Amino acid sequence: MGERFRQDAMELEPKQKPILGVHPDVLKLGLVSFLTDVSSEMIFSVFAIAFTTIAGASSALLGLIEGMADFSASSLNCVAGWLSDRSGRRKPLALAGYAFSAAAKTILLVATTVTAMSLFRVAERLGKGLRGPPRDAWLAGVADKAVRGYSFGMHKALDKAGAVAGPLIAYGLLTWLGGTAQTFKTLFWVAFVPALLSVILLSRIDDQPGVRHRSERVGDAWRTLRPGFKRYLVVASLFSLAYFSFGFLLLRAHTLGFSTRDVVLLYAWFNVAVVASAPLVGKLGDLVGRRYVVMWSYLIYLLMSLGFAFATAKWQIIALFAVYGVFFSMDEAQSKAFIADIEPERRATAIGIYNLVTGMAYVPASIMAGLFWLVQPSLAFLVAALLCLAAIAAFVLLRPR
Repeated sequence: MGERFRQDAMELEPKQKPILGVHPDVLKLGLVSFLTDVSSEMIFSVFAIAFTTIAGASSALLGLIEGMADFSASSLNCVAGWLSDRSGRRKPLALAGYAFSAAAKTILLVATTVTAMSLFRVAERLGKGLRGPPRDAWLAGVADKAVRGYSFGMHKALDKAGAVAGPLIAYGLLTWLGGTAQTFKTLFWVAFVPALLSVILLSRIDDQPGVRHRSERVGDAWRTLRPGFKRYLVVASLFSLAYFSFGFLLLRAHTLGFSTRDVVLLYAWFNVAVVASAPLVGKLGDLVGRRYVVMWSYLIYLLMSLGFAFATAKWQIIALFAVYGVFFSMDEAQSKAFIADIEPERRATAIGIYNLVTGMAYVPASIMAGLFWLVQPSLAFLVAALLCLAAIAAFVLLRPR
């Protein structure tokens, strides 16, 4: 039988003095995520436009590839989380995930055809799927429960600080070299450097083992997860049908008159909003309860979807990207902290299943968005708003806690 005791007992010990109110490992892992995001977001900030204009792909194909990328980011989550909980180790799987994402970026150094860019987008997200649950369980394990929301918020702020720097570097390269195919090639080479540095840095951080469940199979782990988590999984799955790829927001801005360089700046602006709001949202979750923050995030996404559906002026798009940044800081960080609260013993497994199930929903979400886009771009956002409304109703009825 595996060891049976609450993971809360293995959380922050007084041996390491907090820095900025959080365990030092939170900041170290945040720096790793910062470097990774500098790399990934340099590429993602221009990917939708490069894929459709330079490589010549259609918006429907973009929707399919983005949906597959979102699914690939979740496809390994369940196994990665289960393996991490079974062994009690976090670092090996997290390190393998970051290394795989860095290796996938070498595809763009060789070719930028539709096939090569599609393969890169899906393969790079596989690394995210492998590293996500072990890293999030690592964060939850070292963070004191009283500041868990703040700890996840700080990590997300550092993570997204890289997503501010990455698009700004891309903007500088586009301004300096112009929006040519060769410029994109240069950008991909520059983006590979911080990806490699993130792997080197993580390899030098000491592992923080969790609880071992050595004899437990995947099916056994699912049956032992708590009812509150399973109810939340139903709600999150419904909401994920509305959560199509961010690339469509960038395309929406492009269709309303933003140039390629301006779209890159918009993406940086979105990430500034995430960095600024993530620690504050984390504090709010610690004070009022994370389930309220999660439900409020659904409401904000609903309002944002309606905004994108009816926006006609550039200033409206700029404001909506900031609103989306606030939503993102709530959804990405506080949903994981919420899961850590309601499933304290098998956190990596729970986060892995959550990422897998919601990632499966992202595939039809992005495909539907691409098809609705062909009819009328605003239609994709209106459908998303209706699905958000259904998710809010499900959250109220099921009351996951």
